[in-house]
Amino acid sequence: MTLHNGFTGERLGWRHLRRAAALAAVLALAGCSLFSSEKPRYPPAPLTNFNATLPVSSGWSVSVGSKGGVGFVPVVVGDAVYAATGNGSVGKYALATGAEIWRSSAKTDLSAGVGSDGRVTAVATPRGEVIAFDDTGAIKWRAQASSEITIPPLVGEGLVVVRSGDYRIQAYDAESGKRRWSVQRPGPALALRAPGEMLLSGGYIFTGLPGGKLIAIATNSGAVRWEGTVANPSGASELERVADVVGAPVISGRQLCAVTYQGRINCFDVGSGNSTWSREFSSVTGLTADVRFAYAANDRSVVFGFALDSGANIWKQDVLQNRGLTAPASVGRAIALGDYQGYVHFLQREDGTLLARIATDGSAILSQPVATDRGVLVQTSKGNLTLINVGQ
Repeated sequence: MTLHNGFTGERLGWRHLRRAAALAAVLALAGCSLFSSEKPRYPPAPLTNFNATLPVSSGWSVSVGSKGGVGFVPVVVGDAVYAATGNGSVGKYALATGAEIWRSSAKTDLSAGVGSDGRVTAVATPRGEVIAFDDTGAIKWRAQASSEITIPPLVGEGLVVVRSGDYRIQAYDAESGKRRWSVQRPGPALALRAPGEMLLSGGYIFTGLPGGKLIAIATNSGAVRWEGTVANPSGASELERVADVVGAPVISGRQLCAVTYQGRINCFDVGSGNSTWSREFSSVTGLTADVRFAYAANDRSVVFGFALDSGANIWKQDVLQNRGLTAPASVGRAIALGDYQGYVHFLQREDGTLLARIATDGSAILSQPVATDRGVLVQTSKGNLTLINVGQ
């Protein structure tokens, strides 16, 4: 799905082979362009008429900058929203009104952002530079990671943590920018360039890695507490063996869940790393969960709901097939998913029924919507940040 992902090889050398494989992967997934061709192999489902039963409306919308993409996800801290765009723009906005609190520039193009704890806000560049701002918008420090960074930095517990393209997780002191620790794992020849995020919880950082792995790292030392397998790569070719964890891991109670492309959705005991249940599944965007269910769109934008206690598939909704859906966000009695035309769709959590739909600016929504106590935040590929009010 060319609006969501491509492939990049990570082994040194073999540059031309990697590029050929990357192109082949994009063509294999996209059917020679899912949305841009006049006769796409997998045409997106048309929007259908339905009886809307969930009131939704546009709250506010602001332009953060330009050059949006999968590496740009807004972050809510208290009553503020932090966001960035690929042209180097970074800003802080009031969650209630969208009013600009401050806006700054990294003075360079960005590849991922933002991470913030309300004191330090971090972004990353295609050259692997990490740039941290204080909460007035002034640049606080710059540090150099080992390679390109395409997923948002994680900020918390006095650290700025990044995951670079060479499968290295690096932590920097949030005040000084000095590197505190680094963890690296070997990676496969090909990796999916897809939405990804890290999760900070209970003194540990949880992140997926290419090759279907999930890792838990202690924030204070960089020690690996456990490493689990979400899915084992299988197949005869490198492309068939791509089974990368996509999106952010999610925690519900004692369970930590993650999903891969061409693999499985798998939930683990958050303390031990032991698998509690798994099911075959393939996603290019990720999943979310609440106290009862896990939700994910597969690689053809068919949305599924799973029971968290058993992994049983409780519903399936294909009315949005091939519309390039994002990972869902759980809000009230609904889950919200963006699509390639800038629509946000709301499905009933209990059975997947379509409840509501609202348009944004017409450009693709590539990053996961963010649920807040005031509604749902979406950031479009044009760089607009919009709050959608959601009723009951």
